Amino acid sequence: MFYTLAKFVVGTILRILFKIEVIDSDNLPYEGGCIICPNHKSNIDPPLVACFLKRKVHYMAKEELFKNKFFAIILRALGTFPVKRGTSDITSIKTSMRLLREGKVLGIFPEGTRSKNDDLGNAEPGAAMLAIKMNVPVVPIAILGNYKLFSKIIIKIGKPCYFDKYIGIKLTNEDYKNISQKILLNIKMLMEEG
Repeated sequence: MFYTLAKFVVGTILRILFKIEVIDSDNLPYEGGCIICPNHKSNIDPPLVACFLKRKVHYMAKEELFKNKFFAIILRALGTFPVKRGTSDITSIKTSMRLLREGKVLGIFPEGTRSKNDDLGNAEPGAAMLAIKMNVPVVPIAILGNYKLFSKIIIKIGKPCYFDKYIGIKLTNEDYKNISQKILLNIKMLMEEG
């Protein structure tokens, strides 16, 4: 209930501030666990994507955002959970796996942080590791726009990527990074298509 209300209110505000266009929304699976992987250059990205997808998105967010108790309550009500960045945070990994097992949508920014421009950096291993371990697809998403007031922002949803060929194979952290880098390449291709 709170999520639906927040999505309506925030979505309405975003539509006033920007011209939002969503392309290929049907590429997001209608049911079952999946991971969405958008590019990330603004603090607006998480609510922007969540407001304009048909399914509820559960994001990992840096632990520091949960220090304010009031803000933490709101974040949790929106399905967001904390992650300790720069470490193998077992609690957030278990939460992610539980959500995917329950057939929910998990939002992960493959680079782990914002990029200062349209250049994509290096991917962290998390997205690939979770997709392979939980055998769920990854949906690449390109967010295009400059975030200037009343400008156009495009949310372009790519076709799901499947990683079946890696199931049951012992992979290293470096392998997961390389596979996550391929997810970034899919996002880059969506960005270049415009």
